Amino acid sequence: MKKRDLIIYRIITGLFSALVLMGASQYFFNHQVVKEMFESIHYPTYLIYPMGVAKFLGLVAIWSNKSKTIKEWAYAGYVFNFILAISAHLNVNDGEFMPATVALVFVVASYIYDRKVYPRI
Repeated sequence: MKKRDLIIYRIITGLFSALVLMGASQYFFNHQVVKEMFESIHYPTYLIYPMGVAKFLGLVAIWSNKSKTIKEWAYAGYVFNFILAISAHLNVNDGEFMPATVALVFVVASYIYDRKVYPRI
């Protein structure tokens, strides 16, 4: 493992985590705005709280190295979530797809550097 790769991994994962935490905290602290956004992209509003909890738990899984399998599933869950978010925003043509696109780039970069820093056998 190179020290440079570890630094890049931590910076990218930190930026990704900050982006996810800002978005997920809105699910709990600005519920009405998130509810209106979910309705505008035709998502059921009962998903707001479970998605917020899942996003927080996904970050815990990524930052802890307790289980490689759970960490892989957390990365996969984020990729699915961001692809669906991009698709939903593009389908309703509201122009709000960029935050999800940036998050998708961060999660892919974080995953790539995670594999470099913590190689699997």
